[in-house]
Order: sequence, then C-alpha cells, then structure tokens
Amino acid sequence: MDEKRKLPRKYLIIYSRVFERTLGILLGYLSDLNQKGAMIIAENPLEVGAILPLRFDLPDPKVFHSHQLNISARVARCGLDLSPEFYDIGLEFQELLPEQKIIIEQMMELYEFQRETLLPKEAGNIEDW
Repeated sequence: MDEKRKLPRKYLIIYSRVFERTLGILLGYLSDLNQKGAMIIAENPLEVGAILPLRFDLPDPKVFHSHQLNISARVARCGLDLSPEFYDIGLEFQELLPEQKIIIEQMMELYEFQRETLLPKEAGNIEDW
C-alpha cells in the first residue's frame, strides 16, 4: 500500500478508549496519532468512507482539563491487524478547533512511545540483548 501520510505517526504508550460519540459504543483503542488523524485497534471493522462522531478518553484530566476529546473523523482505511482477530482502522480528522489541536499536540508530546525511555538503565542497550 502506498504511504499517503504527510505527517509522521506518533505511536503512543497509552491506549485511550475511542467511542462512537452519539451511541456511546466502544470502537477501539488509540494506537497512534498525528495532527491529521489517528489509528485505532478494534475488534470490529468499520466502513471505509464513513464519517463518525468520536469521543477519545483522555488519560489525565488534570493535564488536559477534560476527560474526553470530541472529534469527527472519516474512516480512511480498515484492514486486519498483525493479530488477525483485530482491525487497524485509520481515521482522518475533519475540521479541528484550535483547542482540539492543542490537546492532540499535548498527547503526542506526553505519551509518544520512545524505546530508550522505557528501559531501566540497568537493563543496558537493547542491541546487546
């Protein structure tokens, strides 16, 4: 598949729940994020092209001053995950408000997966394992 993404993904160390906002149905868990969209890992597929009202649970209300982030997104892709009982669902955010962009940026800064910060110093370099 051709890579059409213009901004790099930020893989996250937290897996926030993502709901369909109007029905309150759990769709999946946030896997990666950038200013244009996100990927969730889900048990059920979603229709490509569908535009959904979403609610992302925020990990720390003290940091974000809210428990949730409400965004509309288009399902850009849906395919099997490496683990075939799950689906990788690519979401393209629709119009974002400035405050939503700030929250997304904060999430990427605070919760981006960085391999070197997850290993205790006494574990040494991962290359030496």
